[in-house]
Amino acid sequence: MVDHQKIKTDKHQSLSYIATTSLRQAFNISPKEVISLVGAGGKTTLMFALARELASDKGCVITTTTTKILEPLTSESPFLLMAKDEEALLNLFLQNAGRYKHITLAREKLASGKLDGISPELVMKLSNLVQASYVIVEADGAARRPLKAPNATEPVIPDNTSLVIPVVGIDAIGRPLNDENVFRSEIASRLLGVPLGTIISAELAASLITQPQGIIKGSPPRARVVPFINKMDLDKRLLKGRNLASKILAARHPQIAKVVLGQAQFAEPVTKVMVRVTNDGYRDIRGNNQD
Repeated sequence: MVDHQKIKTDKHQSLSYIATTSLRQAFNISPKEVISLVGAGGKTTLMFALARELASDKGCVITTTTTKILEPLTSESPFLLMAKDEEALLNLFLQNAGRYKHITLAREKLASGKLDGISPELVMKLSNLVQASYVIVEADGAARRPLKAPNATEPVIPDNTSLVIPVVGIDAIGRPLNDENVFRSEIASRLLGVPLGTIISAELAASLITQPQGIIKGSPPRARVVPFINKMDLDKRLLKGRNLASKILAARHPQIAKVVLGQAQFAEPVTKVMVRVTNDGYRDIRGNNQD
């Protein structure tokens, strides 16, 4: 049974809670989208989770990076294509797109063991191909930290990106702002105006996502931005996640209208979707808001 509820947090902001376990529904993904993942705390896992779900459509889902990623396991991506020359890589994709529903593309394997990414220009060419149903790009690196701040050259978001997903691990909240918990912690300290060692609050994490030089820096103006709060695998983290989501939405960034909470490693990766209501009144919503 679906509950119809009216929810309002305060006089300044109304929030709707939408229940779905589908990433496609949570992010409102349409065919031919170019999706760029930035931030930290589970981008690669989310990228392959998205690809698995979207691969049910006609055509081939492409996963790739404009930076560097670890070589995927066969359980993450069934087929990996590499060619240092990007025209050759594009031709390899065309030769194999009809055989696979999901292909990962990279230029070469580096001495570090990571895969070297492709150019934003190639992302544009790939997205225009009839054979490509979706292009999902890991556009940032974070060295496995739950939170990050971008340097001058990051992130590398293709201009034709239609959906930007900034990822943050909820396990960053309550930890010190240092190299162990935040990739490029000195940059984060400067952007946030707080000293290193400061305990990371929901307000600080939300600011790092929404400010102009923060995690979503360089997002195309027409792209929608939907943050994903990851690692919601414990009940006690739900309150923290909802609090962080409310702080993000309270910033009223013009490109952010909702926040997705979930655990990218789970078979049902979406825990909750929080949506900002633009009017001043209550809004009838569909969803289960029992917690």
